Amino acid sequence: MGKLGKIVSQLEEYSMQYNHTIEKVIRKINRELAPEFEDKLRCHLECQDKAWLIDQIIRLTIDEHSRQECDRKLFQKIKQQKRAERLARLRELQLDESKLDIFISQYEQYDRDRLEEEGYLIHPPLKGKDLITTEYRSQKGEVLLTQAKDILFAILFGDESTCVQFERVEQELLTLTLPHFKARTIDFMKATTEIGGLGFWQDPDNVSNDDEVENILFQVEYGEVATEKIGDGIVTALNLINNLEVNEQILYARIINVEQSTLVDINESHLRRRRF
Repeated sequence: MGKLGKIVSQLEEYSMQYNHTIEKVIRKINRELAPEFEDKLRCHLECQDKAWLIDQIIRLTIDEHSRQECDRKLFQKIKQQKRAERLARLRELQLDESKLDIFISQYEQYDRDRLEEEGYLIHPPLKGKDLITTEYRSQKGEVLLTQAKDILFAILFGDESTCVQFERVEQELLTLTLPHFKARTIDFMKATTEIGGLGFWQDPDNVSNDDEVENILFQVEYGEVATEKIGDGIVTALNLINNLEVNEQILYARIINVEQSTLVDINESHLRRRRF
């Protein structure tokens, strides 16, 4: 055996010894942690609802397909419950143009910095990266996010059945672009058309390039009022939703009607409605 062959043989021997040692270490740690894990699991399960425990045990006994179907039904049930709660809040709010104007005046100037300064956000992730989850929002941040989503739902879909009172005079089309993995943040919206597409936006700061990222375009028709306050409300609500949850550097939305098109740019520090 040549010199090179001896070196390879020695390396293989060392590798086998190393792997064997690692395996022994892992087994030893697992044995040490097993009692602690069992105690913590038992303690946690003892505090859970009995009906939930029964559901989980049954879930473990069924096949993968049936398990997915159960999860889907549960998700739909939760979604319907949240929608029912939202509709109840809207009926209590009784939104009209004057109340919408108050909402716009109060929050149209809010950006990411102000939300942090006033305690709505708590050390959120870098702009353009991950979703802002509950752990990064204070209680009043949660309340404001819920309010923004309620307002957006009301001005897009509200009618007499939800005690929403607008004299809508023309139809407009809202198109909203979101990365696929952030699309669930607006799953409360209904009657939308979803279109898949790839993004090719290049971030000049190289923080969140959108190069061939899978996006979803949401389109929804809604009725606008003569003062165009609905459009202003959409901008304000989407700005809050973006800064409190979606966390895009630039959230793209386009509003188009029959006579003209309106491009709405929603970013971190500035809102503008530009006609062309």
